[in-house]
Amino acid sequence: MTPKSTPRLQPHKAPVSTITCDMEGRIETFSAGAQQIFQYTPDEVVGKKRVSLFSPGEVVLGHVPGWLKEASTKGSFETDTVFIRKDGSRFAAHIRITPTFHGGHTSGQQVGFCGTTTVLDGVDPATIMPKTSLATHIFKGVVIGRLPFLTASLIPALLAAAWVAAGPDAPPSFPWGLFGIVMLGAALLHLAANVFNDYFDWTSGTDEGNNDYFLPFTGGSRSVELGLITPRGLFMVASVALAGAAACGVALVFMDRPLVIAFGAVGALSGFFYTAPPIRLAARRGLGELFVGLNFGPLMTAGAAYALRGNVVPADFLIGIPMGLLTTAILWVNEIPDTPADVRAGKVHLVAAMGVSKARWGYLALMVTAFGAAVGLALANIVPMGSLLVLLALPLAVWTSAKVVRNYNDRSLAKASAGTIGLHLLAGVLTFAGLLWLA
Repeated sequence: MTPKSTPRLQPHKAPVSTITCDMEGRIETFSAGAQQIFQYTPDEVVGKKRVSLFSPGEVVLGHVPGWLKEASTKGSFETDTVFIRKDGSRFAAHIRITPTFHGGHTSGQQVGFCGTTTVLDGVDPATIMPKTSLATHIFKGVVIGRLPFLTASLIPALLAAAWVAAGPDAPPSFPWGLFGIVMLGAALLHLAANVFNDYFDWTSGTDEGNNDYFLPFTGGSRSVELGLITPRGLFMVASVALAGAAACGVALVFMDRPLVIAFGAVGALSGFFYTAPPIRLAARRGLGELFVGLNFGPLMTAGAAYALRGNVVPADFLIGIPMGLLTTAILWVNEIPDTPADVRAGKVHLVAAMGVSKARWGYLALMVTAFGAAVGLALANIVPMGSLLVLLALPLAVWTSAKVVRNYNDRSLAKASAGTIGLHLLAGVLTFAGLLWLA
């Protein structure tokens, strides 16, 4: 009688995660091993999330760009790092990143990356967590507050200062103390609006459902998604910034500038209710765009001029019109890629109401009106002819307009987003120079 053979035990094979993404990190494939390791299903992440979802935010900010660059230039990159599962738990793993190419040929155009990950069993994640530099900690604050966008408020405040300093009613000596309070208050009020905007866009599901954003221009800061801060933390940061802006306002009131309360109240309320329910100005088919144009244009220049001079005249409002329109253009071009996700979340702004195809012509109209207003103000002798120095920015406006009209429906629109921000800054600097030095 032949004895039965004992079945051989197969060695346990650890799962291997294989994830591919495009050049912006949007997930394209998600293997069975990835499901086991990260606890997500393909339906939850493919085409809906980015690979930054799996890493601590500090690692994404401080290390991932360098890893990807090395993978692209050298053909691969490997390291031990820390990842995050769906349940929030962290684990140590080894990852190998390689570039992917169109058609699978390394001689072709790179279209994305492939990450192959294996878990390091028994390794404490804290022992291999990539170090976070001071620069990354600072960058973290920049991301949470979207600080580069503060130029939208600081530029018109600077224009108001130049207008007051070089105008016919210029004070005998420039009020530098008042100027410092105005600039600080404007920055804090804008910071509060930015962070409240992120908070309410996250809690409403607007940002969470948006995977077509252009970092760092559209789709919010993504600071909650990256784990840089909690929603409660966002609300606290915004509240502290708003309190700081209010303190600046109170200081100006005690310096015989009582009307700053009215200017500040309009800015604070419209900034808060831009995305906050129940008003939610951004979802009101044009009210959001209107208040952005007013707050970062006529109301900012008039409010700053009043705080510096102690009185307000109609021209203080008029000088802010071009910059208000250019700020609206920044919002406008950034709303185009966000429109599908915004509509799903019930955020029907003017671009969504028009449809992106028609809205591209709205961008062009904003450019024409902004530069037309600048010329009109000079020809009407409301501002000095030196302010026409802003026309040196016209070629950039033509370029961004062409990009929006031609590329409104593809990813290269990100260049127009960056260009519009640059245009706002350039136009502001040129106008500042024209008002102050060429008056």
